[in-house]
Amino acid sequence: MTSEAFEPSAAAAPAPPGRSARARSFNSAAARYAAHRPSYPPALFDALEELAGRPLAGSRVADIGAGTGIATALLHARGADVLAVEPGDGMAAQFRRLHPGLPVVRGDGNALPLADHCADLLTYAQAWHWTDPARAVPEALRVLRPGGALALWWNINALDVPWIAEESARVARHFGVDTAAERRDIDALGADPGGLPRLTRREVRWSRRVPIDTHLANLASRSVFLVSDEERTAAFLTEQGDHLRNAFPDGTVEETYDVVLLVATAPS
Repeated sequence: MTSEAFEPSAAAAPAPPGRSARARSFNSAAARYAAHRPSYPPALFDALEELAGRPLAGSRVADIGAGTGIATALLHARGADVLAVEPGDGMAAQFRRLHPGLPVVRGDGNALPLADHCADLLTYAQAWHWTDPARAVPEALRVLRPGGALALWWNINALDVPWIAEESARVARHFGVDTAAERRDIDALGADPGGLPRLTRREVRWSRRVPIDTHLANLASRSVFLVSDEERTAAFLTEQGDHLRNAFPDGTVEETYDVVLLVATAPS
């Protein structure tokens, strides 16, 4: 997909306080985000192709809220003709450094800088929750070709793994944020997706083994950490690092995730 497919769009309305700060926080940590955030397993893209009813190879895909390009690069590797759309300065700059051969433009899901009916697939990897569905759904339906698909997905911590559940509880106590609510929020979206037609849900479990320091850096790249006081964040990471080194003396943890995938097909 090239920039010739774009049209100018109106600026998105400001997000509510707090939510807006968290959304912007990634721009100051884009390099850390790119280095330490988890990727996505091949089985996710197999499921995406199945639920969307089309192969990624040769499809015109817009990856919205692309960040540093973790999902964009994987879509490209599957043969998609992919364009990244990213609202943040820092994230877009990091995307360009990492993926100089992939196109990226500035914009967000509430006011897409794309022409009508230009895309076979719109993807939101870890990004739909930053949109206003009342605006983002009509925008998606405007941009998708008839029979095209909107795909939303999130890496969610597997809370049935004891050490991960314990860590999530510590984050909630320390920062006053219930990270386990991520799953409940996605369940609510699945039950009431804001007008998305023919929504289908799939979960894919996967894991990665990483050094404890990489896991802690991954934690520190999350918005709840980025908007917190530096001293408070450092205290948590030190305490959690000590706990993990006692629990895992070989210095390695296995992060386990459930990728929650929601796919909606536009009317033909």
